Parts: sequence; structure tokens; C-alpha cells
Amino acid sequence: MQTRIYPLLGVLLVLGACGRPAPPPEHSGELVVGTRNSPASYYIDHNGEPAGFEHDLIQAFSDSQSWNLSWVEKNRPEALWEQVNLTRVHMAAAGLPLKVVESRKLKAGPVLYETPVLVVYRLAERKPRKISDLYGKRIGMIIGSGHTPMLMRLKRKHPELQWEALENVWPEELLVQLREGRYDAVVISGMDFDLSRKFFPELAVAFDFEETQKIVWAMPAHTSKAFIEKVRSFVAAAHQDGTIKRIHERYFGHVKRLDSTDIAGILQRRPQRLPQYRPYFQEAQILSGIDWRLLAAIGYQESQWDPNAVSPTGVRGLMMLTAQTADRMGVKNRLDPRQSIIGGARYLALLKDSLPPRISEPDRTWLALAAYNQGLGHLHDARRIAEARGGDPDSWIDVKQALPLLSRGGYTHVTRYGYARGFEALTFVENIRNYYDILLRLEPGFDPVHNLSREADPGSISDWNQAGVSASSPPI
Repeated sequence: MQTRIYPLLGVLLVLGACGRPAPPPEHSGELVVGTRNSPASYYIDHNGEPAGFEHDLIQAFSDSQSWNLSWVEKNRPEALWEQVNLTRVHMAAAGLPLKVVESRKLKAGPVLYETPVLVVYRLAERKPRKISDLYGKRIGMIIGSGHTPMLMRLKRKHPELQWEALENVWPEELLVQLREGRYDAVVISGMDFDLSRKFFPELAVAFDFEETQKIVWAMPAHTSKAFIEKVRSFVAAAHQDGTIKRIHERYFGHVKRLDSTDIAGILQRRPQRLPQYRPYFQEAQILSGIDWRLLAAIGYQESQWDPNAVSPTGVRGLMMLTAQTADRMGVKNRLDPRQSIIGGARYLALLKDSLPPRISEPDRTWLALAAYNQGLGHLHDARRIAEARGGDPDSWIDVKQALPLLSRGGYTHVTRYGYARGFEALTFVENIRNYYDILLRLEPGFDPVHNLSREADPGSISDWNQAGVSASSPPI
């Protein structure tokens, strides 16, 4: 299906200026959705493509109905609600709590997922453990987040509780203000903090509220029963067939893996160590088609960008290659950072090309990373276990659950390569996903046509082709 993404100005001109209600998608063939820019709902990713949990789910709904899809982006809550009330959009998808939608007399779709509501504080300060610990503190929250009713109910029992409500602020800005000391604590949804925590190692969860928020889509009050039924049927099927679970895994499945020390480590070492190796990672991107920031994330996970790293098991170098892998990839000196990085990129590209063509991204990359850590044979064993357990051997969400079983026995009837520390491969992949997220945020992409700072060695490209490794693998 074709997806039309309007820039914000274009959206305002097309939909805002004319002010006409959106015709029913059953008649126009186009679903118009209101949203706000946030990591949990809708944003533009590093490839310039729309992304986000709710974006992917809405796209799947639109495709299921053979409709085109248009987005109206509004970053002020009231502006978004206005679009719904005036039926300029068919629905709003912006991390909307069920109780907030109901309070506005709008139609609520089925529950997509539930998120806790958190009190977040600075690690350098004394940790508040209960509501009374917030008395006299500067507390921040966002208008339109749905947290006001919760706080008002708490205030009946805790009259000394006070807070400041901010308008037109994204969750990340709220966290920035907490980090900078404007607030002593903030109230924020778990879904928003989980996707931002890797950028704020100074912050941590103090405690959760007792009640959670149920996240839904909002529809105009006079939405037709037929349209509401389409939404309900789709969401029910998406829960049943695992669509929601798979999309949730893509955006949320890895975000709690790192602790504050891990996050602080890469943030501190990035300006110290990465600059001298950046040209090698970018050269490796030219050869492999794999985003240099993903390769750098692997290098950090393996050695913290230390070209002289050596493990007790004999793997060594910045990308921690075994002697066998180094020989296979043509690496003469594993402690040479350029050779190590290019060898690691070659190996990952080879592993990706070795997987069945039907496996799509990003699962293809995550599975290849597991093979990078444990070997292709053990990865295929984990895929067989996933299938034996009723899962999809081509899906990372199912294989990641099977990997730890490689060390526990019980599946010898389907495995071929025996014992493996599959839990290490799981940790390896999930850590890299987090480090990659951080580098995507902090490091610019590399376009060799426009900003190639040094020519790749033609001999290395020739060697690459002689090794039988494709240099045109699609980037992740």
C-alpha cells in the first residue's frame, strides 16, 4: 500500500486551512490519522522514514483495509483534540490514555497496551520511595498526559502534594528539565521514559503509581459503528496473531537492558575513543552497506572501542574476532583496528547473507548479530527450538526466547550443535540495539557521496569481492 507522509506545513495547508471534515475512508480510500511527534507514537527515523509503535500498527490497520494513509502532526494536545472534535481526522494515535479519551466524550478504540506511571528522580539525590517523600518537592508533569486525574486523587489523601503542569512540552524535555535541576522529580508514563532512559543515565525510577494507563486510539464522537467495528476487529486480531507483540518488541523489547553505568560508559567514551575509529567504521559501511553506527555499537559492546582487547578465550581486537573468523575474513592482524573493524563488518554481512531470504529487517540483523556472538549453527538451533515451541523461527521476538534454552537441554531432538551459552547471545544483541539507538541519536549518518572524508582502499574492496561477501547488502 502507498503511504503518503505530509510535512507539517503541507498538512496544515491541506487539512488545517481548508478546515473540511475528512470524508469516510470507506468512500475516499484514505485514512487520516492525527498524532504527535514522540518516540512511542510517531517520528521520523534515521533513514528518513516514519516510525513508532503506533505508526507501525496504524500502517498495518490501513493496509488491512486497502486504504492509503495520511498523518496530521500536532504537538499541542488541544490542537490534536480539535482535529478529532472537528472530524478532520478519522482517529488520533498519540499514546492516549483511555480515561482521557472518555472524559472528552470521544469514542475509544480497544486497549492497545498498558503502561505504568512513574515518578522519576535524579540518582544523585535521595530516592523518594512513597508519595509523602514528595511533600515540599518540585514536581513536574505534562498537561494532556492523563496524569492530572491521578495526582488529584492522590492529593485528597496527601494535601501537601504539589506539582507544576507544563504545556507544549515533549516527555524528553520534561526529563531534561529534571536533569538540569528545575524539578526534584517528574511524573511520566513508562512508555515515554523507557524509550528515553538510555539518554539520561543520571535519572532513575523512584516508584510506580498503583494504577496503570490503558492506551487507546481516539475517534470522533459520531464515528460510524462500521468504522469502530473495523478498528475493534483489527486490534483483536492483532493481539491474537502477535502483530502487536512483534511491533512492541521492535520498539520496547530491548530498552531496559542497560543500566545507568552502561549508558554513562558509552556516553563518556564516545568523545574520547570513537573519533579515531570513525573513518574505519565508515569505510566498513561502504564495503558492507551496514550503517557505520551499528558497526560502532558492535565494537563498543565487544571491546569498548579498545583495539588491544583480549579475552581469556582467545578472541581479540576491537571487534573481538576469533582466529578462525579473522583468517576467514582475511584479517592478518586482529589488533589492527582498521583490519578488525572491516573484518567484523565482512563477517556480519556474510552472516546476514547466509540467512533465508524471506527474513526481513530488522529481524535479519538481530538474528545475524546473535550468530556473530554464538555462531550460525547455534543460531539455527535456537530457530529450531523457537519453531518447536510454536514460534516463528524467522522472528527475533521468538528466537530471543529460545536462545537461553540452548544451555538448558530438553531440546536435543531438534538441535544439532549441542550446548551453547545462548543467554550471552541474547544479552549481546539487546545491548547492541541500545548502543545503536544512542549512536543514532548522537552521531550523524554517513553518505559516502557527500561526505566521504577519505577514499576506501581499492585493494580492500577487491579483497572483499574475492572473499565472496556481498558489498551491496541493504543497510539497517
